[in-house]
Amino acid sequence: MTELKKSVVQNADTKAINEVRKLVLDCCRQHGGGHGGTAVGMAAVAVALWKYILRFNPKNPNWFDRDRFVLSNGHAGILQYVMLHVTGYENFSMEELKGYAAPKNGNFETICHGHPEIEIDGVEITTGPLGQGIANSVGMAIASQHHKATFNKEGHDVIASTIFCTTGDGCLQEGVAVEAMSLAGHLALDNLVLIYDNNQVTCDGPLEWIATEDINAKVRAMGWNVIDVDEGNTNIASIVSALQLAKSYKGKPTFVNIRTTIGYNTSKANTAAAHHGTFSDDDVDVVLEQLGGDKSRPTHYISPETYDYFREAGNRGAAEEKEWSEAVQKYYKTYSVEGKELYNRIHSISPDYEKLLSDLQVPEKIQSGATREQNAYVFNQLFKDNRQMVIGGADLWGANKLGDPSHVVFEKNDYSGRVLRYGIREHAMASVTNGISAYQKGSLLPMTATFLMFYLYAAPGVRMGALCSLPAIHIATHDSIGEGQNGPTHQPVEVDTLYRTMPNFQFMRPADSEEIIGCWTAALGNLETPSMISVARDPASSSVPNTCRQKASKGGYVISEIKDAKVTLISSGSELQFANEAAQILNSGGISTRVVSMPCMRVFEQQPKEYRKEVLGTAEYTVSLEPYIPASWPKFCNVSIGMKSWGYSASGLSNYRRFGLDGESVAHKLTNLVNGPAPDERWIAL
Repeated sequence: MTELKKSVVQNADTKAINEVRKLVLDCCRQHGGGHGGTAVGMAAVAVALWKYILRFNPKNPNWFDRDRFVLSNGHAGILQYVMLHVTGYENFSMEELKGYAAPKNGNFETICHGHPEIEIDGVEITTGPLGQGIANSVGMAIASQHHKATFNKEGHDVIASTIFCTTGDGCLQEGVAVEAMSLAGHLALDNLVLIYDNNQVTCDGPLEWIATEDINAKVRAMGWNVIDVDEGNTNIASIVSALQLAKSYKGKPTFVNIRTTIGYNTSKANTAAAHHGTFSDDDVDVVLEQLGGDKSRPTHYISPETYDYFREAGNRGAAEEKEWSEAVQKYYKTYSVEGKELYNRIHSISPDYEKLLSDLQVPEKIQSGATREQNAYVFNQLFKDNRQMVIGGADLWGANKLGDPSHVVFEKNDYSGRVLRYGIREHAMASVTNGISAYQKGSLLPMTATFLMFYLYAAPGVRMGALCSLPAIHIATHDSIGEGQNGPTHQPVEVDTLYRTMPNFQFMRPADSEEIIGCWTAALGNLETPSMISVARDPASSSVPNTCRQKASKGGYVISEIKDAKVTLISSGSELQFANEAAQILNSGGISTRVVSMPCMRVFEQQPKEYRKEVLGTAEYTVSLEPYIPASWPKFCNVSIGMKSWGYSASGLSNYRRFGLDGESVAHKLTNLVNGPAPDERWIAL
């Protein structure tokens, strides 16, 4: 490059950085607030990425083989919105940018939310809770590597996407980020580039108040390459060189540590005050000076030259997608079997799960085992023939009874595997799963497995998956006081409430193989809503008649009907056996009792009103029975029999007797209730 041409390019780069900064300031000033400090400080990083590095096509934001960009430091969302606007994403108009940080009174809406949200084209996944985006990007890198290993062949590299993620100081302190980065290093995910906006300032003050570790040494110890960029405020050339080098490295993920200044060139620069809030006229004047000193320049303005500067990158991406599409068509013709599977993944076409489940029969020998074993059989029948399914466990695979995965493990020497060994990293497991799902929604169906108790560790990630409507199925075992001798630390008496009340989430407790099949049917039939299938450690001591997969898939149904019943006893999971035993005792003693199974409250609530009324019935006493604190049951019942304390370290059956949840104890409690004075409260706990 000649010196003259280099000077022209540098001038264009500098102008682009300053125009991006000016637009960020305008958007933060328009309604008196926003997270502008990080966005201003990262402007050069963003320009380098979108102009020179990322493969993307604004005309087709969902191009399958695009590079993915995740803003883990999601509070800097305005920077991403500005970049999507200037590079030609039509949905991010200037009018939309003017809605950023608006109070949104009345019916006012904008796609420029406080944090990026997945529903918007150009945003790969919702971020905001710090660290989540790092784990999501690890999941996307896993998905991309899996697709590469499954489909790429010599001369036919149809999958080439790289995952870029930005992080601030805060994300790197979150446990989920450390878990995910450790996993990424172990798996040698060399298609992952993590860009550290190293401004040394957090919300409360200087980073040195709370962290003095050698971050580069820490990241290297986790198996990453590290590249330093000492001047990230204006030096586009250094940033681009570092990112190009990062993309070329093989055998490890790469961490690019870029030194920036939060609130660069403003009165709040290098202080916590820059994190959130508005900026002064003087701050704007400084940027205007960089742009030539014209103070009459309007707000919310990008020059035609800068639009052209960025649109060239979009045009380049459109050409790359065209070339890719032609290569994929050749692939389809050359490899018919793999081509059909690739087509299904690109277009998110799912297998016919419903037919397989409707015909599936669980062997009698397995039916006599614990529901974790029955569930494992159903899972493996689905998994073996459906290559879009991937699953990972948190070091409890054997206890979850999911079988021998050794021939299909995803590992650094074989990315074609479909079983991930997450280790004891439950939070990252759930958040990485979200990234696998978000890579291309419906292309892969990710699943996880651990004890129900340990889904507390995973809860923030599970919640983000539900918030994003990302397909996922979580398998929880050891789900009650029946877990036994491990005691109250492992007995989840309260965890069900979290997942039953979580919006857009299906918590399921099947009682036997028929209901397990019904729950899988419901879960796979609604992939806009993630699900958890929760099963028991030990076999039931008695069987329950009349269970039905078709009815279980409706969330709740009648097991045994009695006309004009005095009591309706509702239960789920392993305790349905005790509800059935109690009903038999009560009926023989003259207290007419019907039994309802409710494996999934959320699915049941979506059924027609008349069906729900028919199932719940009109008995004087509608009673729930479960080994949990019964916080979710009052909307269906006026009486609940459940836990009022933590569990106990004892065998499963003795625990049910200890806490009055076995058949005889339940029948005794209800006999006293029915024969005693009428309750004077709308809902009571026995």
